[in-house]
Formats: sequence, C-alpha cells, structure tokens
Amino acid sequence: MLQKLKKKLLISIALAGLLYLGFTIYADFGHVAEAFRNFNWLFLPILLLCSVCNYMVRFSKWDYYLRIINVKMSKIDSLSVFMSGLVMSVTPGKMGELLKAYLVKQLKGTSISKTAPIIFVERITDFVSLMLIALAGAYYYNYGRTIVIIVAVFFFVVIVFLSNRKIALPILKLMEKNDFLNKHLSKIHNAYESSYLMLRPFPLLKMTVVSLFSWFFECLGYYLILRNFPINIPNLLLWSAFSYCFATIVGAISMLPGGLGVTEGSLTFMLVQKGVPNQYAVASTFIIRAVTLWFAVLIGVISISIYQKRFGKIIIEPEKVRSLNGTV
Repeated sequence: MLQKLKKKLLISIALAGLLYLGFTIYADFGHVAEAFRNFNWLFLPILLLCSVCNYMVRFSKWDYYLRIINVKMSKIDSLSVFMSGLVMSVTPGKMGELLKAYLVKQLKGTSISKTAPIIFVERITDFVSLMLIALAGAYYYNYGRTIVIIVAVFFFVVIVFLSNRKIALPILKLMEKNDFLNKHLSKIHNAYESSYLMLRPFPLLKMTVVSLFSWFFECLGYYLILRNFPINIPNLLLWSAFSYCFATIVGAISMLPGGLGVTEGSLTFMLVQKGVPNQYAVASTFIIRAVTLWFAVLIGVISISIYQKRFGKIIIEPEKVRSLNGTV
C-alpha cells in the first residue's frame, strides 16, 4: 500500500515540478529567484504553524463526526487516522481521504459505508465556508460572482436533498428497482443515515463555523506571504482571504489532483490582474502551495508511516485502492 502511494505521489510531484517550471519561465527565472531571495524566510515557521493549526481544527471536525455516527475511538488513534489521510491531499477534491474510512474499518471493524460520508460532509462544510468568504469578496471586488453562486446553488441542493428524508427516502426506494443498485442498497442506506445525522441543522451550522475558523489560518498564512513582498493592494487581508478561497474553489471543481495548475494559475492570475509583478505573483503562489498542499502531503507520509509501525501494514484490495486513490 505505502509503495503504491509513494509511486503516485512521485508522479504528482513530477507533474507539479513541470507545472512550476512553466510558471517560472513565464515570470522569468532570474526575477523569481530574486523574489525568493528577498522573502523573509524567518516567517516560514509561522506559515507552517498556520497550516498545523488548520489541520488540528479540521481534526476536531473529523472527531466530532465520528462521535455523531457513534464510532468510538481514542483521540490518539483518531488523530493517527486523520493525519494519515492528509497523504491523499493531492486527489480531486481531497476525496482520496476516503482512505480514513478504510483505516477506521481496520481498527474498529466499522463498515466503510458508515464512515465514508464523513469525508463527503467534511468537503461540504469546507465548501460552504469557502463560499461564504468568496461570496463576500466576489461582491466587494466584483469578481467571480457567477462561479461562486453556481457552486453555492449546487451545494445547497445537495444539502437539502441529504438532510430531507421526505425527498431522499423515496429516491432510495426507487433504487430498489435497479438490480445493480439493489445489491448495494444496505450500504447506500447506511451511508445516507450517516450523512443525514451529520447534515442536520445544528451539526451543519456548528461545523461550518469550525471550517471558517480552520480556513482562517490558511488565509492568514497567504496574507503574511503577500505582506513580505512589495505588493500594494488595498484591504490586503480581505483580498488574501477572498483570492485564496476563490482559487481553492476553482481548483476543487476542476477535479484535478490537488487542483494542480488551476489553483496556482488562479492565484497568480488574480495577483497579476491587480498589478502585481509576475515574479512576486509566482513566488507567493509557490510558497503558499508549499506550506499548505505539499506540507500536508509530507505530514501525511510521516503519519502513515507511524500508523503502519503501530498497527501493521495497510493492505487494501485492488478495487478499493482504485476507489481511494486511482485519480491521484
């Protein structure tokens, strides 16, 4: 399992390397190198601390959802599973974090269909919080409103469907008429029940607030990076939060692994549009992605190695491997 992950991660890193090379050529290598030299690298521990705070707040969501669906794990085991899931950050929409559901099954025997919806609901609350920030910025800066509104409407429909039994149950009933779906109906019902419990109004509102808090740390990190360059954008903190959330949304809906290319392109393009020189736009994009996406992958690799030392090798059947990380 670990060898397969390493191979796929190396492929993602190689693709990212080519992508970043293209950005460097675009901005001129010499100018980008000069921008990196002028950056105050004493801020790096603070930037990494912002990311760690983001992970710990997100862990509180994961642990809260486990309690909601009545899966009992010790905090240390729950943290080990959560941190191991970060290795799958370079998957479309981070849905490769379904690995966490399999690890819970290994440790507690809980069916994957019961815990897998946690990852889906985590993404929903992430998107809701991102959209709240992005929507405020979209109207303030008159930028990207259509994209944000379309994504917001989509997730509103999903939430209404999953949280309303009068709508969902009749549709599940119709599935019984399909032979293929009927074979998996118990798993579908199991997944729906977990989703329903987590998307009730109070848990949804509570975890959306928690998500806002977690994204604040990454937005703060981006703001600190931009502050280190000669960038003159009014209300820089608001711009940093808006542009980072908007680029994250666009990268996620692209369904590319980790939003590679789309997120970086959006961050760079939005800064260039604001009159920021190419080298500072590219350098700031490289740094924020290094301390968020790639730092998360590094934490995940370390965590999954520790997990295997504690609990033994992770062995997943080929079909489950494809469903977990085949798109990396």
